Amino acid sequence: MSAGDAPGGNKSISTQLMQNPELLAALQSKLDGLTGMNSDYIRSLPPQVKKRINALKNLQKKHMETEVEFHKEFHMLELKYQEKMSELTQQRKKVVLGEYEPTETECEWNYDEEEDEEENQVKIEEVNEKSGEVKDETSNTEMKGIPDFWLTILKSSPPIDQTIEDHDEPILEALKDIRCKLAEDPNQMAFTLEFEFGQNDYFENEVLTKTYNLQNKIDEEDPLGYEGPEIISCKGCQIKWKKGMNVTEKIVKKRQKHKGSGTVRTVEKKILNDSFFNFFSPPAIQEDEELDSDTEAFLDSDFQIGSCFKDRLVTRAVLYFTGEAQAAEREEEFDEDMYDEGDEGEDPDFEPKEGEQADCKQQ
Repeated sequence: MSAGDAPGGNKSISTQLMQNPELLAALQSKLDGLTGMNSDYIRSLPPQVKKRINALKNLQKKHMETEVEFHKEFHMLELKYQEKMSELTQQRKKVVLGEYEPTETECEWNYDEEEDEEENQVKIEEVNEKSGEVKDETSNTEMKGIPDFWLTILKSSPPIDQTIEDHDEPILEALKDIRCKLAEDPNQMAFTLEFEFGQNDYFENEVLTKTYNLQNKIDEEDPLGYEGPEIISCKGCQIKWKKGMNVTEKIVKKRQKHKGSGTVRTVEKKILNDSFFNFFSPPAIQEDEELDSDTEAFLDSDFQIGSCFKDRLVTRAVLYFTGEAQAAEREEEFDEDMYDEGDEGEDPDFEPKEGEQADCKQQ
């Protein structure tokens, strides 16, 4: 049975649509007709009712203006607590790098009593496998800090894990810390991600940065289109690659034939190479520049990654290292999807035992 066929020899709906342009066009026309489907009804309403609708729109605009102020206040509140949280992340950094050895009291954790030592050992082995290295048990006492802390986090955290190539990993092993700093201007609502690296064979920078600029205002031409702060641009940094160590580009050889003489020569050309470090070279966007759909899609995808760093990895690093955060996210996805099929989650094969009654529904 081919991939496009359904069981029993019947073609899937998607296959039939792709093979029947007229059917696909008819479906698209139907979907387009659903857009603004209430417009005829609205036009048919009496003038007084239409005036009341306009009054509701004015109230909606005021509601959105209040949302703008809320997001400004929330940004200022984040700034207020940024310093306190920074103290905790600095302490985390010292432990990770082995610059500070926690006391026995600080190492006590009494909330996982249901997990026995065997289960904990399995988790540790899983983390080691994800980081690409299984540490020798005899060297445990010589380990400093928590090896491959950030590399392990990045490699196990979607969608960031999809951007990491094999040639990126030796560099990311030198990653010492990831921080987020908020801009003080609530009207700009920018934030900057800082990636601190130790000495490595690839580049000279100690810190790589990526800044996201957000806009938090109502568009006067579309006052009811406000959906909260939106990204308008992002800026990376120049990576000072050491000679021959730039993993974001690769050299390809191409044979060229001279039209007149027929002689053949081989030329080398640099092309973009897949790499996590392309994250620091986003496309340059001019102010008030109208973006095409591809650039908008890129910005949306890039902003998702930036938000993942800001709101999840930086603030919940240890939980992403142990895998507990990813497990919780998968559990949430499962909870959301578990009742997608059937009627309100009922099991069609369920039969109550003798003496039991199935729940009744009101008709």
